[in-house]
Amino acid sequence: MLRYFFALILLAHGLIHFMGFAKAFNYGNITQVTKNISKPAGTIWLITALLFIISVSLFLFKKDWWWIGFPAILFSQVLIFMVWKDAKFGTIANILALLVAVPAYADWKFSRNYHKETTALLAKAVKSPLVIVNKEMLKGLPPPVQRWLERSGIVGKEMIHKIEITQSGEIKQKPGAKWFPFKAKQYNTTDPPAFAWKAQIHPSPLMFIDGRDKYEEGRGNMLVKPFALFTAANAKGVETDQGSMLRYLGEIGWFPSAALNNYIRWEPVDWLSAKATMTYGGITASGIFHFNADGDITGFEAMRYYVRDKGKTSLERWVVTILPGAYKEFEGIRIPSGIEVAWKLDRGDFTWLKLEMEEVRYDE
Repeated sequence: MLRYFFALILLAHGLIHFMGFAKAFNYGNITQVTKNISKPAGTIWLITALLFIISVSLFLFKKDWWWIGFPAILFSQVLIFMVWKDAKFGTIANILALLVAVPAYADWKFSRNYHKETTALLAKAVKSPLVIVNKEMLKGLPPPVQRWLERSGIVGKEMIHKIEITQSGEIKQKPGAKWFPFKAKQYNTTDPPAFAWKAQIHPSPLMFIDGRDKYEEGRGNMLVKPFALFTAANAKGVETDQGSMLRYLGEIGWFPSAALNNYIRWEPVDWLSAKATMTYGGITASGIFHFNADGDITGFEAMRYYVRDKGKTSLERWVVTILPGAYKEFEGIRIPSGIEVAWKLDRGDFTWLKLEMEEVRYDE
């Protein structure tokens, strides 16, 4: 509703500029504008009106680049100054348009930078000669891992190199806070291991937060920008590297053949659990995968750095839980489709992420 309300205001504001054009060229009796307007100025009034209409149309069609209407705001304000007595209240509409257009431009730029990053990341993916996963390749792995890989449907299919994932879900900033909905896109590569995740979070209809989490060349970086303008977090360093590696490791259930790469070492724990240790880029991280008797992953847990108040960190138990029955098949591969992620803290459990897989594409 707010979207259409804003569009209506912007459209009405744009249409009003036709009055300046009509006044300059003597089309009708325009008494609302008392000051004379030259024909060159009237032409600018016309152009401004058309720019507003184009911008509103792009906005309604959800084009990310609708902010190209910036010149309309600039022209409009200059014209308003020229007939200030009659048009001064148009400044309010221009301020409103600017308050929406500036974050829209910042969001477009944020998305453009993400596109550049993912293009570079995907370009580094090694497309090795055709390798088909077979049962011989599973020998030596802990029994639950073998059951999982067979259950996933990866046996008989080509090793996965690139992954594109569309997600939706809810996220919570801290214990006791409200859940905020989000939409996300993620790209992964398996050789080298890497991912780039971009989400837009909506704490309210009038606010959005852009987030980008990246793991590349053994290094992690989490960037969070409210309205895509202000940097609320830009986490990097050894602790972030370890956390990003654990995220990559915990998500291999979405691209199962990655479990066969030599940067992951498997050790048996029991009939329904196995320990995975990943070593890459001078960093090592380990976690425990849990499975059911059918071979599906039911969860993953590891010790990961948790950011406490005032930026202090501590190693805490980080748990990914696959929701009961939350499995889907994408391109013939069975993967977890719904998860919850929680911290097991001394003051109680903190579930902070609920995620659903909407679409997965492999090696496109």
